[in-house]
This record gives sequence, structure tokens and C-alpha cells, in this order.
Amino acid sequence: MTDHSEPTDAAAAEPTGRIVLLTTSHRVAPGVLSWPAWQTLHAADRVLCADPGHPQLPYLREAGIEVAFESPDAHALVEACAGGRTVVVLPGGEGDQRLTDGLARLAGSGRVSMPDLELLPGSYDLPGARLLDLVQVMDRVRRECPWTSRQTHRGLAKYAIEEAYELVEAIEDGDREELREELGDVLLQVVFHARIAEEHEDPDEAFSIDDVAGALVTKLIHRHPHVFGDAEAETPEDVSAHWQRTKAVEKRRESVTDGIPVGQPGLALAAKLAGRARTGGVAVELPRGEGIGYELLELAARAEAEGTDPETALRAAARAYRDAIRAAEGVAEPGE
Repeated sequence: MTDHSEPTDAAAAEPTGRIVLLTTSHRVAPGVLSWPAWQTLHAADRVLCADPGHPQLPYLREAGIEVAFESPDAHALVEACAGGRTVVVLPGGEGDQRLTDGLARLAGSGRVSMPDLELLPGSYDLPGARLLDLVQVMDRVRRECPWTSRQTHRGLAKYAIEEAYELVEAIEDGDREELREELGDVLLQVVFHARIAEEHEDPDEAFSIDDVAGALVTKLIHRHPHVFGDAEAETPEDVSAHWQRTKAVEKRRESVTDGIPVGQPGLALAAKLAGRARTGGVAVELPRGEGIGYELLELAARAEAEGTDPETALRAAARAYRDAIRAAEGVAEPGE
């Protein structure tokens, strides 16, 4: 008796398998992979990597995962998945454009039964991860750039002042794109100075960006007992009081005026002094004298007591004055 039945398409179709491109972030320590990544690696029929120096390899070997050093093209990779096999590919840090382009062409041709394609992130960048790139780039620029390699703390000081003022201007203009750029320029000054500090001739006085960040973290935690401790603060004034008390203990200051830079703009200096005296509970009358300086001092102290930054207020008025001058000249406002 002859069986004339034919196999259905589902029965005849061979499983096409699965290709997994496992990506990892160079900003995360090698070996720190997500649980889905480890599960996929252990379950895979083959794990391929073209780079024998891939940073993940020692940790995969330690986990008992066998890795073949191969760089297949798209056709070979599809064939390796025949029969329903799963093949995991570990691309290099720059990815594998040749392979992904080849897979895309095969999938678009319609002539090949393609395996399932999956992009599996094995590790993710944490917030702030790009700061690691910044540190690495700064280190290389410091070593290889003829200008950057010769800079000193003193030589760069003027740029820190310039960048701070440009940041203030971006804030006042309300230009978000400019604000982002100027924040980057200010951050550059911090990273640049920290990189120079690593080269101090006295190893005991050298420090790095990690030391800067670590000290800042410690300071923020210590000065926010209402966030990280049991202290309570209901108002901004309570927070300021906590901050000033903690600073006084940390710095062991003899006067509330200690630590105020006298080189800052005059109105800002006057307001800072008035604020320290007020919050420190120091009852002192404003000095009286002849001339505009004493009048400005009184105005600055009054503005600070009313919660107004006199330096910012004067800058706003000065900008309005500048615009009025340009209007009288028939000149368009800046940026137009």
C-alpha cells in the first residue's frame, strides 16, 4: 500500500535557530554581566569571538564557557544556526559592521530562511559613565598634546574664571544648548586641574580626579544630615543652618568671614559678608563712610537680607541697559 500523504510545511521546515549579538559596555568592569546574558551564554550551542584579547574572555573561561575565536561572515553564521542551534557572537568594542550589514542584506533578500536575530546588552552604562571616557581622553591629551602637556594650575586659573562667567551668561540667556556646552567647559577645568595634580613632585601631595570626587561625596553626605542621617530640616533656612554649623566644625574657623574669597566681585563679596554675619548671629553695624562704596555696601547687605543676590540683580539691570544702548544705536540685540 502506498502512502501518498506529504509532510506539512511545518514538519518539513527545519528550525532556523538564533543569532545573539552580545554587547557589553567598556565602562563597566568586565565579567559584570546581566543575568539574561549569563543564561544565554551557558545555553548557547556556540560562542564566537573574533578578538582573542576581548576583555570578557577570562571571565567566560572562568565560568566554564568555551569560546571559539572565529570571525564568520553572515552566510556562515546563518548556516551555523541550522537545526535550531543558538550562536552567540561577542563583537569587539567598535562592533562588527561587516557582519551586521551582511545579516541585514540576507534578511532583506527574502531568499534565505533567517535565524532569529537578537541584540542582547550584557552590561549597561550607569548614570555618569561617560565621565570615565572624559578622564581617559583627558589623560591622553595631557600626555600627547604639546600645549596641554605644558599647562600648570597657575596658567589655567584665568580660564576657570572665564568659563565660570560664560556659564553664568548662558544661564541668564536661558539658552539650553549653550548651557550644556558651558557646563562641559567648566567640567573640563575640574578634570584638567585634577590630571595635573597627579603629577605633583611630592607623591604625598599628588591627587587624582577620584580623590576629588571622593572628597566631594564625603562632604555632601556629611553636610546633609537631614538626608543621610537623623537630623531634620523643614525649610531651606534649616538646611543652610546645618551647612554652616558643619562647615564651622570641619574648618575650625575663628570667624564667620573665614573662607570668603576677597577676590570675588565687590557686590558679591559684600553680600557674602552680610549673609555670614546674619546667619552666624554676629550683631555688627555696617561701617559708615563717605563715597559710593559705602552706599553700595548698604544696598548689597539690604538685598542679601531680602533674599536677592545683588550681583545677579545688577547684571540683569546692566544687560537691560546694554540692550537699551543698542536699541538707541539701531543695532540688533545679540543673537538676533
